[in-house]
Amino acid sequence: MSGNSHFSASQFTLKEVVQNLINWVVFFSSKWKVLLISFVLGAGMGAGYSKLKDPVFHAETSFVLEEEGMGGIGQMSGIASLLGVNLGGIGGTNGLFQGDNIMELYRSDRMLEETLLSPFDKERLLIDRFIEFEELENKWASRIDLATLTFSSSRENHGVKQDSVIKEIAKIIREKQLAVVKPDRKLSIIQVTVSSKDEGYAKLFNETLVSKVNTFYLETKTKKTGENLRILQTQADSVRAILDTSLGTLAAEQDRVPNANPLLSAATVNGRRKQVDVQTSAAVFEEIVKNLEMAKINHRINTPLIQLIDSPKLPLKRSEIRLVKGMVYGAMIFGFLALSFLYLRRIYQKHLQEV
Repeated sequence: MSGNSHFSASQFTLKEVVQNLINWVVFFSSKWKVLLISFVLGAGMGAGYSKLKDPVFHAETSFVLEEEGMGGIGQMSGIASLLGVNLGGIGGTNGLFQGDNIMELYRSDRMLEETLLSPFDKERLLIDRFIEFEELENKWASRIDLATLTFSSSRENHGVKQDSVIKEIAKIIREKQLAVVKPDRKLSIIQVTVSSKDEGYAKLFNETLVSKVNTFYLETKTKKTGENLRILQTQADSVRAILDTSLGTLAAEQDRVPNANPLLSAATVNGRRKQVDVQTSAAVFEEIVKNLEMAKINHRINTPLIQLIDSPKLPLKRSEIRLVKGMVYGAMIFGFLALSFLYLRRIYQKHLQEV
């Protein structure tokens, strides 16, 4: 019958498990003084940390980004074709900065560096303020002497050292202080958050970054349609000037021969030639005007709508470790460490006894 047993000698019974738990509870209860000291010490350490830890301020901006893209111009192409207008070369920015690409633009080195070199006050730039409250002169003292470096809003005045410092600070901001997210992937709302120990810096950096990125985005998104619009406008003005000149020349030619003999064709050749020039210029001008008006519509369609919802306002939202929370967390951490130490110590002692 022993061969049919479902339990081996090495397996624990429920009674043994319960007895083992009771033994551990008794053991830890006998060490209550050690555990009490650990809890008190942890609570004290947590309270001290909560007092010494600087609060972090969060500057948040949210905005709606709406893009028509080529959807609208596609709907107009059918109507435009009925009028004899070809829209094939008017559009062309459908693939540029679509979807989440603007979020990556916020994290780019160019945008962060341009923001860092923007004014903080009349005497300092944002990068100067960052170096000041982050105490980088002391932290980076072994690597570079920041006190001897000066920064200006123009990158042309910087050397290799300044460029290296700017790039390193931009990396810190991107990895630790900047968050660009979509609260809901189904919506077109984008939220930009800058977190910093300095409230004024966080607010101004957030506002400057949002302004620079959104301006760059608008200019780049509409650059191609804007250039096409300017070219068509220049062509329309040029053809209109030629048409006006042709009309004046035709009128002068008609005045020169007011009563031409219909039997003599040579006298009316110049007049007919000028009339053809006028008709040709008028036809070309009419087509250019059609394309120009459609280009204006296309430019408006491809101009994205960026509407701010919320912008940072003082006082900013702050996150910090409260005194009670710090004490509780500290007591839990030190208590856990004490329990772990006592557990491992007892296991080690029992192992030595068995050996």
